[in-house]
Amino acid sequence: MDNLKEKTAKGLFWGGMNNGIQQLLGLVFGIILGRLLAPSDYGMTAMLAVFSVIANELQSSGFKTGLINLKSPTHDDYNAVFWFNILAGAAIYACLWMAAPLIADYYHQPKLIPLSRYVFLGFVFSSFGMAQSAYLTKQMQIKQIAQCGMTATLVSSLVSVTLAALGFGYWALATQYLLYIAVNTLLLWYFSPWRPTLFTFHLSLFAPLKRLFPFSVRIMISAILTQVNTNIMNLLLGRYYGEANTGHYNQAYQWSSKCFLLVGNMLKQVDQTVLVGLHDERERQLAVLRKMVRFTAFISFPLLFGLGLVSHEFIVLAIGEKWAFSASLLPLLCLCGAFMPLSTLLTDSIISQHRSDIYLWNTLALGILQIVLMVSLWREGIYAMVIAYTLLNIGWMFVWHFFVSRLMHYRLLHFLKDILPFALVAATVMAITRWTTELIADGLELTDDTPRQWVLLISRTAIAAMLYYAVMRLSGAVILKECIAFIKKLFLKL
Repeated sequence: MDNLKEKTAKGLFWGGMNNGIQQLLGLVFGIILGRLLAPSDYGMTAMLAVFSVIANELQSSGFKTGLINLKSPTHDDYNAVFWFNILAGAAIYACLWMAAPLIADYYHQPKLIPLSRYVFLGFVFSSFGMAQSAYLTKQMQIKQIAQCGMTATLVSSLVSVTLAALGFGYWALATQYLLYIAVNTLLLWYFSPWRPTLFTFHLSLFAPLKRLFPFSVRIMISAILTQVNTNIMNLLLGRYYGEANTGHYNQAYQWSSKCFLLVGNMLKQVDQTVLVGLHDERERQLAVLRKMVRFTAFISFPLLFGLGLVSHEFIVLAIGEKWAFSASLLPLLCLCGAFMPLSTLLTDSIISQHRSDIYLWNTLALGILQIVLMVSLWREGIYAMVIAYTLLNIGWMFVWHFFVSRLMHYRLLHFLKDILPFALVAATVMAITRWTTELIADGLELTDDTPRQWVLLISRTAIAAMLYYAVMRLSGAVILKECIAFIKKLFLKL
């Protein structure tokens, strides 16, 4: 028990360190790039995002997740997945190279032809690292994965800023994406001791995929649908509202996603491995899941609600007035984003029970409903679409929970007990902070917008953080005590 607890805690720490530093670097370089580039530059790359991620899922075919969910994957399993990814990546890139003119025609933007052929190289590069990443994840070598991600983020961001400063526009963003994948893949090879076997390259090489296929193909289809769901706004906005409005939405989404991915990816690197390992201990498995849910809610709600609170001040001060429309969309996306890590944890729990079929059909249902809503509302404007997107995704979290309750006996009352205290405290803290800081700013009688925005940004961040910590401390929140104890233990070892 202690060994599993320590491994999980270390995995969460390094997962958090990885995502935290990546998001911090993303914050710094995102501000610089936001000042150097125009909304249309972001819109150009955003319109291609869905094609890249769909191709990436087709290439991996869910086999990485399949490897992670195997009890004891063998060398042949990893080898089959590695070579399949290479061949699939090359084939799909060739198809998308030829489809580039059709993509450009859909968006009425000829410049997308060379850009798409450049961007799509990313999943060719990533195909060389899928098996290596699965191996490190399965071995819970999260520290090594963290080092890969942090280094790749730093290198790719530095190059991107340099290109943006030299006037390369959207090509700077495309290069950042490609260079991140390339550097990360090279480092995965450096840290992973597993190597593919070259001399056994024949048809029987792919035999191990047969036992992975039924599970993995459902993961693949589900992942594709998830990416369509995530990028449906970019698809529709790019066609009907142009690259500038797409860029504004994408900028707002990127800032909210930096926060919810910080939490979600930290958990994703350990949750399935841990839950699969406890498959024969049902009560203990449920206890671990509930603790993960409480930890997620403890971090996610104050982080996303807090960003929503300072959204206008942060966006305008960080990247300029030209992004004011993005700032108006950000609070809605932060509200949606606060629940995203919980949905991710619930879907990973379903997958850990080897029920990829449930994951598939529910993702399909969510996708169909979301597409119908977005298509029916696009004439009503961007705000109506974002509101519908937000409400639907929050509500769908309870659909995911329904199936988790059936599989793992996680009752709705217990789920609400695990998340509502953190959500209510965070919302109350933000409301009090907003009211208090408005009084502070009014009391200082600031007439110039910029000083007022600085006062609001700094005071809201400081007051909200202190209030949330104080309430958690006074209420005796167990998750806070455990986090503090682990951090102290870690520093003592250092």
